[in-house]
Amino acid sequence: MVEIVEAKFITSAPNVASAPESEEQNEVVFMARSNVGKSSLLNALTNHKGLAKVSSTPGKTRLINYFDVTFIDRDNENKKLLAKFVDLPGFGYAKVSKSIKHDWEKNLTDYIAERTQIKLFIHLIDCRHPHLDIDTQVSEFLFEHVRENQVILQIFTKIDKLNQKEQSALRREFPHAMTVSSSKKKGTHKVNKVIHDILLENENESDSDSED
Repeated sequence: MVEIVEAKFITSAPNVASAPESEEQNEVVFMARSNVGKSSLLNALTNHKGLAKVSSTPGKTRLINYFDVTFIDRDNENKKLLAKFVDLPGFGYAKVSKSIKHDWEKNLTDYIAERTQIKLFIHLIDCRHPHLDIDTQVSEFLFEHVRENQVILQIFTKIDKLNQKEQSALRREFPHAMTVSSSKKKGTHKVNKVIHDILLENENESDSDSED
């Protein structure tokens, strides 16, 4: 069993130039449009209710938040793996001024395109609205900019809001995506395992490359 045994807030930054150093080189970026449940999922994954602040005003936060997390693999001699979770501001929220929105989106674009420490992009989508244009645009942007050593993982949130028939239809349409419910703690252990395994595989490939 893989679980996160420690998680702590490190800092907030307005842009990529202010981003902290990342010694472990394992950054996992969480991105979603506003009000999809990103903060709730971060709290559920880390089993830390107050780690990421759940805002009552969608679109309010415009900073990039960083959290250091420690994974432990209970099935493999309790081996630890260090990572940095990166909480990007929610995108696509209209109730901010155009100038703020422009700067905000540029900072996010620069961060995604320039931050080489990123190993995994997690794109969260509300399962009740799987075909919004904004999410399609974000997916296209990620696939255009992703490097060879970076992975994109699509996760549908709030899966408890769908009945079994609707859940089955969603999984058929998006067979490579994952589904979670933060409130029901459904799917969170599986997500942690997938994140851990992707980072571990990336580390092993890096070690192999350095030996060649």
